[in-house]
Amino acid sequence: MGRVRTIQRGGSRFYIHPERPEIKAPGVTSVVSMLPKPFLNFWYARMTAELAVDSLPFVAQMAERDRQGAIDYLKGAARRYTKLRADVGSDAHDLFERMIRGAYVGKVHPDLEPYRVHFAAFLDAVNPQLVRAEDVAWSDEHNYAGSFDAVVRVWLDDEGKPTPDRSGTPHLLMVDWKTSKDTYADVALQMSAYANADRIIAPDGTSEPMPTFDGAAVLHITPDRWAFKPVCIGAEVFSVFLALRRVFDWDRELSKKVVGAPIAARTGDLVTGTQRRSK
Repeated sequence: MGRVRTIQRGGSRFYIHPERPEIKAPGVTSVVSMLPKPFLNFWYARMTAELAVDSLPFVAQMAERDRQGAIDYLKGAARRYTKLRADVGSDAHDLFERMIRGAYVGKVHPDLEPYRVHFAAFLDAVNPQLVRAEDVAWSDEHNYAGSFDAVVRVWLDDEGKPTPDRSGTPHLLMVDWKTSKDTYADVALQMSAYANADRIIAPDGTSEPMPTFDGAAVLHITPDRWAFKPVCIGAEVFSVFLALRRVFDWDRELSKKVVGAPIAARTGDLVTGTQRRSK
């Protein structure tokens, strides 16, 4: 079996079936992006407004030379910020994987040092056992796929608190690392999709059934703090993800077929007899 490859189409990520390349499964994050996010309009506007006010002389000078360039510069405020945060998040995820695998890390970039410190504190406080990391969850039944951060085993006491000496009861958890400003509810949709997939595909293409999980958790790390939070991934949450999966198909395929060609139409301006006689 070959490894799983990905492609980008129309702003969405698709995973190519390792044995049947004609099958292209949409990525979990692309499906979750079907969730309405009206707050983003306000955020985009705020980012543009803040950039304009904070760099007013620069923008004014740019506008004098290149009006369209100044407009594009302001329009790109949110996109540039998002890319910067994504780059930091990607580097932090790489760091977390190396640390939980026990690899030597050494000195890291100053921007990553707070993340390294907090992740090390998490490892000391929880002492998780890594089971899988950065493999692909594949759903044959519902045709979606996605790369999850980690499957870990943690030991919890009767109150659900970690026992770093591993004296508690072992729990198999689907885990996600988040470096965003806050922990958002849609992480539950993302993780329920991974946990309820049919199988795990390793980088070498080998496949095995998805295990049964005792739960899920998100490790939220910012430069200032870290927190390990349980996440609900039960049937009710998964049903919402499956609804978004249907919305994805609507958006990508069915919505383009539901309106047919005109069976009657006005092809030009109507000219009345009165108008013709008046000429």
